[in-house]
Amino acid sequence: MSNSIQKCIEACLECMNACNVCYVANLKEYDLETLRECIRLDRECAEICSYTAQALGRGTEFAAEICNLCARICEACATECSKHKHDHCQQCVEACRRCAEACRFMAVA
Repeated sequence: MSNSIQKCIEACLECMNACNVCYVANLKEYDLETLRECIRLDRECAEICSYTAQALGRGTEFAAEICNLCARICEACATECSKHKHDHCQQCVEACRRCAEACRFMAVA
C-alpha cells in the first residue's frame, strides 16, 4: 500500500472519529434546533469517511470517485461545524479539512 493511500486512510479514520465525537456531543447540547444540520452532516461525514477508508484499504478501482465525494462531504461538514463555537465542532472542522485535502490528493493521484 502506498504512503499516500495510507495517509488518506488515516485522515479518513481521524475525521470519522472527530465527526462521531461531535455528533454525540451535539446531541447533549440544549439547542438542538440550531445544531440540526451539524448533527446530520456529522453522521453523513463519519459514514463516508468510514466507507472511504475501507474502500481504499481494499484497493478499489473507484478510489478517485469515492475520494472526490468524501472530500465534498468533509468540506460541507467543516463549513457547517465552523458556524458553531463548541470545541468539538472546531476539532471536527480541522479533521474534516485535513481529510478533504488528503482525499483531493488521492482523487488526482
